[in-house]
Formats: sequence, C-alpha cells, structure tokens
Amino acid sequence: MNTMNAAIIGAGFMGPTHTEALRRIGVHVRGILGVDPTESKKAAATLAIPQAYQDWQEVLDDPDVQVIHITTPNRLHYQMAKQGLQAGKHILCEKPLAMNARESGELVELAQKSGLVTGLNYNMRFYPLVMEARHKVSSGQTGEIHAIVGSYVQDWLLFPTDYNWRVLAQEGGATRAISDIGTHWLDMVQYITACKVTAVCADLKIVHPVRKRPKGEVETFSGKVQEVQATENVEITTEDCGTVLLRFDNGAKGHLWVSQVTAGRKNCLRFEISGAKQALYWNSETPNEMWIGSREKANDLLLKDPGLLSDTGRSAANYPGGHNEGYPDSFKQCFKAFYDYIAAGDLEAPRSFASFADGHHEILLCDAIYQSHTQGGWVEVEPS
Repeated sequence: MNTMNAAIIGAGFMGPTHTEALRRIGVHVRGILGVDPTESKKAAATLAIPQAYQDWQEVLDDPDVQVIHITTPNRLHYQMAKQGLQAGKHILCEKPLAMNARESGELVELAQKSGLVTGLNYNMRFYPLVMEARHKVSSGQTGEIHAIVGSYVQDWLLFPTDYNWRVLAQEGGATRAISDIGTHWLDMVQYITACKVTAVCADLKIVHPVRKRPKGEVETFSGKVQEVQATENVEITTEDCGTVLLRFDNGAKGHLWVSQVTAGRKNCLRFEISGAKQALYWNSETPNEMWIGSREKANDLLLKDPGLLSDTGRSAANYPGGHNEGYPDSFKQCFKAFYDYIAAGDLEAPRSFASFADGHHEILLCDAIYQSHTQGGWVEVEPS
C-alpha cells in the first residue's frame, strides 16, 4: 500500500474519515482540496497532510497521485470522476455516483474503457457480520430467499432548524433520504443476497417543507452540537422519510423504511432476510452480533469472532473476538479491498467493493422510486 499516493477532494465530514482510514491501511495521503485555498490549508494543517491544493486542476496535474477520493457534494461527483479518469487516476467516489442516470451511465462506460479501477464507497458492506451474511446466503445455508425487509433511520434532521446542503435538491438530487442513506441499505441487501431489485412502489414524505438556513454552511451532523442562528427560510423539496415496497429478480418481496427524522435513532440500519432454511437479522447499532433464526432448533446469536467466521466474514475482521469493530473499520476494509484490487491488476476479477456499475444501478433505483412516488403505483427499474 505504501507505494500508492491518494488525494482527498472535500474537507467536510467525509474528507477526514477517508484520510484516517487510508492511513490505517498504509496509503499515503499526499494532498487535500477544500472549497477554496483557505479551507485546503486549514484541512492540511489539521490533518497533517503535506499538500494543500490550490484548485482542482492542480490535483489532476499532480504526477505523484495515483488515486483520487471524491468526498464533495453530489453535484460535483460526475465531473470530477470523469476528469479524474481522463487524467489517468483511479477513482474512489462517495455515493451517489452522480446526479442522474445519464451521468452515471456515462461514467460506467468511461470507467470500462479506461483500464483504471473505480469504486463507490458503500462502506456498510464491510462490517464482518454483513460479509458473513453474504457467505451464508451464497453457500446455501439460508436457502432460497423469500423476503428482504428493513430500515435505515436517523434523527439528525428532525427539527426544522436542522440544515445541511444535503437537503437541497440542486446539491444532492431530487431524492434525499432515499439516495443519502436508503441506497446504503439497498446496496447492502442486494450484495448479501445477489438478488436485484426490479420494481418499486414508493410513498415519500417531506416533514419540513421549510427549513431554517443559518449563516454559512453547517458541516454534516455538527448542527446537533453547535449553536445555530437561523437567518432565512428555505423551501425544501426533498423527502425526510418514506417507505418503498420492493420486488426482486428471484421473486422475493421486500420493504424498506427510510427516515432522517426519527427521534433517538442516530444511525440505525437494520435488515431481516428470510430464507427457506434460515432468517438473518442485523442492526448497525449493534454491529458485532447477528441473529440467526431457525424453525427446528434454537435460534443463534453469532458474535463477531474471526475464529467463528467463514473466510468471507474473516476478510473484514482484524481483531479477536470480544474486540468490537465498527463504522471507521468499515471504511478501512472497503479501502483495503479497493487498493488490493488495484495492486492485483486484474480488472476481470470479482470485487467485494461497489463498482461504478453498482452505483449506476442505485441511481436507476432512486429514479424509479421518485417516479413511483410522484405518479403512484409500481414502477419497473430500468435495466443497468
């Protein structure tokens, strides 16, 4: 890993998170770019990063950078990923991949032609017991999948005075709760089960059609710990919560509830997968245990322990049983898989991290969900 240099684009919530995870796997973070030179210098000093880039072109022109991590607002992902590939850089992008399916489809084609490695940071795949769930399904222990249900709920946008760029459609896209956190759940369950969502029926809700925007920007989640002085009303067109019925390509049925306005739920992703032989339940707020349901014997509670996991689950577990692994570790494991893939040099090999093609499928899902909500009724997901 120490032969690779990375550049971080974005100095907000995700920039430092990517930086920390990269250092844990031995990747050198050469530089960082913020919204302007002042923010770049501040971030570089705070994070002890050698280079504070003056502008985006300087990043593209840096011959010592092999990989670019894009952690900017959503509207910038497409252009930066495109230009980064054209400059010969591997790209690891925050989700969503782009603002619409036209952009994401173009990025998939460009990535395939480039000979470079591209990935999307659906890091939630990389909890050890999520990987173990994938093994149980793929090895046949769970049996044919009948149903996939769950939720992803938070409370950081509960009040009308809670504000962040993510609530604005022009910054993040037409959907918000669905694209911001719902796609994490959708990516995770499709990865675990290898069942693809083919149709959706959605009902979304805007709890706060008007929010209070403070002076300056509010860093993601920091509004809960900072005193914010509201200065103006802002009309909101993106959903705060919603429910989606799902149909999968193997005939399974599903249901997803997404909310960023559920009091007391800080960051809670839950799934229950029902198969012919077993059911699996997992909760991101207690990520080191997975409930395994059975009909003809006592249920099990599997605790994260490399000695008890398959090779698949063990690949994302670095600490002994009883030593919990959580959110920061999921970034570390995602990035390790990405950089190992670069080092292996085989673009035809299976990958455990999300590809640009996976990201394109998630955007097609968001488009179908939004269409279903606005028109009513079931909508087929466009093939990716």
